[in-house]
Amino acid sequence: MIVVDTNIICYFFLNTEHSELAEHAFRKYPYWIAPILWRSEFRNVLALYIRKQIISFDDALRIMSDAELLMKGREYRVRSSDILRLVDQSDCSAYDCEFVALAEQFHIPLITTDRKILKNFSYISISLDTF
Repeated sequence: MIVVDTNIICYFFLNTEHSELAEHAFRKYPYWIAPILWRSEFRNVLALYIRKQIISFDDALRIMSDAELLMKGREYRVRSSDILRLVDQSDCSAYDCEFVALAEQFHIPLITTDRKILKNFSYISISLDTF
């Protein structure tokens, strides 16, 4: 089991330069978890893709449905006190700290491409490239 941030989920479901690495990570550890926040962040990426006409509305609906199916039962609430403690210890956003807090909660690695997370939380985060 690993925590993945929204970028990794995006790479898995959308055609990007990191998609192959995300697919490899999934083959290596297919049980991904994330804070519930991933849904809003993922929808925001899909909105951008729709507006830039990279994907259609119907494609966005299908992709969202597929992602929700993959993550069903793998979404967790994270305590605000844990998130704010991490915010206080870093220069990362509260959004990013949700993923770190979840990794801490389960004592498992967080897979990410976010440089700030990797720099501030090297004890628990692993870059997608390294993973």
